[in-house]
Amino acid sequence: MALDHNVQRSLFAADALLPTGWARNVLVQWDGAGRIFAVTADATAPQGTPVAPGPLLPGMPNLHSHAFQRAFAGLTEYRAESEDSFWSWRNLMYRFAARITPESLEAIATWLYVEMLEAGYTSVCEFHYVHHDQDGTPYADDATLSQALLRAAQSAGIGITLLPVLYQTSGFGARPPRADQARFIRSTDNMLSLLERLAPVTQAQGAVLGLAPHSLRAVPPDSLTAAVQGLTALNPQAPIHIHIAEQTQEVDDCIAWSGQRPVQWLLDHAPVDKRWCLVHATHMTPDEYAAGARTGAVAGICPTTEANLGDGIFDMPLWLQHGGRWGVGSDSHACVNAAEELLMLEYTQRLSLRQRNVLATATQPDVATAMTLQAVAGGAQAAGRAVGGIAVGQLADMVALNAQHVALRDLPAHSMLSSHVFGSHRTSAIDSLWVAGVRRVSGGRHALHESAAQAFVAARSATIAPN
Repeated sequence: MALDHNVQRSLFAADALLPTGWARNVLVQWDGAGRIFAVTADATAPQGTPVAPGPLLPGMPNLHSHAFQRAFAGLTEYRAESEDSFWSWRNLMYRFAARITPESLEAIATWLYVEMLEAGYTSVCEFHYVHHDQDGTPYADDATLSQALLRAAQSAGIGITLLPVLYQTSGFGARPPRADQARFIRSTDNMLSLLERLAPVTQAQGAVLGLAPHSLRAVPPDSLTAAVQGLTALNPQAPIHIHIAEQTQEVDDCIAWSGQRPVQWLLDHAPVDKRWCLVHATHMTPDEYAAGARTGAVAGICPTTEANLGDGIFDMPLWLQHGGRWGVGSDSHACVNAAEELLMLEYTQRLSLRQRNVLATATQPDVATAMTLQAVAGGAQAAGRAVGGIAVGQLADMVALNAQHVALRDLPAHSMLSSHVFGSHRTSAIDSLWVAGVRRVSGGRHALHESAAQAFVAARSATIAPN
């Protein structure tokens, strides 16, 4: 006998992490568009309703991704200069970016998005700046590489916020772009035309379209103003993401150019509000932390990438003291694991402050629970998508842990989440994952795992092969 249609769009969990905290015997129901219309605690599962194999968690938004960089993760871990830094790493990254093709980008991104889903991410903000052909010539269809990313997201089944990147100069003071940045460069009018071209495509896919002025060093003031105004005319709610204050050299150069630090300059010259995501924002003064948090913008923290690149440590307690919102991203994809980003974030705070359980709150003393709820809320805001947790009106983006995993077995639900984040076990405790109510991961595996992995390996080999 076929299941009742409503039963097929429902899930029962003995324990579920709701925006208000943990609840018992929770029935989640969603409509044909994947939007939750009922969350009932202390419920009894209707006959035939699927039952989660363990605690049910909200899906984690990944608020910062450069998909193509996954293919050279781990390949720059050797000393190339007497003192390696973000800037020497960037030179190696540019060499790799120069060889990307539409086909290789789609294969790399598809595998990456499969990895993200298997690792607990249900949506991604793609900060996309490789726009043109290998010699910098625009493709006949100017949206060729953007559409490769959209197809990859659709194939994997991950929600996506596409953020085409505006990139115009190589440094503060409108320095001309370098030769190895030719694939990134667009005029402001050209960028707005691209957004108009992509708007119906993203809408048809259920994706969100925003804009990413790359950084203050790459977008002159007049262009930043015009681009934000143009985006707002197209969609007043569209998200805006920007790299800001990631490196101390960037801060020094900004002061030399303007007399102000990057975050200080941005807040004085741009209409920063809750639409904005300040990616990294690592090097701020106490006044910048306070002023930045007051805008309602989200701090986009990428702990494993920031550690990999030697960026520095974001002062999360100071940000939270002023009511700041935050989320996590995997950025360069040195690591693709939502739980490990949370772990790295908490551990860097511990190392900096020489304290434990730094990001627990008065209402949520369990660190993993507190961090998960905050990262989901901030990530959803940055993505501009209704993915803010297991609640009415949100998309049914959910992750079920395996309660029989050796690291979780016989623990209470909140301790299962804590073990998942901080237990450092060799195999994933994620059993299942849903995006907008569609099950994309089962038994810890995505249906495309093998085929996407093979295509990724082939694309990587072709891209890193010598000329």
